[in-house]
Amino acid sequence: MALPAADESLWLRRFHPRPNAAVRLVCLPHAGGAASSYAPLSALLPPSVQALAVQYPGRQDRRHDTPLESVHELAQAVFEALRPSAGQGPLALFGHSMGASVGFEVARLLEDELGVVPAVLFASGRPAPSLHRSLGIHRMDDAGIIAELQAVSGTDDRVLDNAELLRLTLPSLRSDYKAAETYRYRPGPKLACDIVGLTGDGDNRVSIEEVAAWKEHTAGSFTLQVFPGGHFYLQEQKAAVAGVLTDTLRAATRTGHPLH
Repeated sequence: MALPAADESLWLRRFHPRPNAAVRLVCLPHAGGAASSYAPLSALLPPSVQALAVQYPGRQDRRHDTPLESVHELAQAVFEALRPSAGQGPLALFGHSMGASVGFEVARLLEDELGVVPAVLFASGRPAPSLHRSLGIHRMDDAGIIAELQAVSGTDDRVLDNAELLRLTLPSLRSDYKAAETYRYRPGPKLACDIVGLTGDGDNRVSIEEVAAWKEHTAGSFTLQVFPGGHFYLQEQKAAVAGVLTDTLRAATRTGHPLH
């Protein structure tokens, strides 16, 4: 299918502009998630880290754009948005759940097509690319998808209790779940960039071992960070995660600009 235009203004959101940032952190949402899901985390990052939250088509201010149903298509579109400025200073990637798979494929494109090695890939709440799992959620009826949202506690109750909001949200949700569940790893070289795996110790959708398996996909270093909480541990552990991101980026970029 034809991809929508991939200019930065369409795909990337700066909730807290930081013109003197030493590193850009591209944040990729989970299935059904929007750029705004990263606004609280962006607020907790230091002035030297510029968060760029990705807005997938089919939600919020892009609700009239056709959702994409493939991780590879999403990654290609995000890559095209990043391409013009990819070599202009350190760049890191943070993806949660489906967003981690998208981030992995964006990192591959950056390294393979531009020779740009991300400072770090933060892979959160998602099995390693080579481990495939599908619950068949994208093939469920609307009630089944809503039940899944309730099970993982990642959606605002105000959405779940509002029939009109649900009606507007379900098409992009279904497309995202299809992208996540039909994603298949394509064998290739390991990433040159470091990877940090993050997960909640009570995640009922992803095991700690499945997140630890990300170490097989980097020729650089791998670190595993486990936080209290479930699949959406990030909602309660924002400050702790922001601390890990800041410390890791300070060590990885070594730009001479303190991240404080």
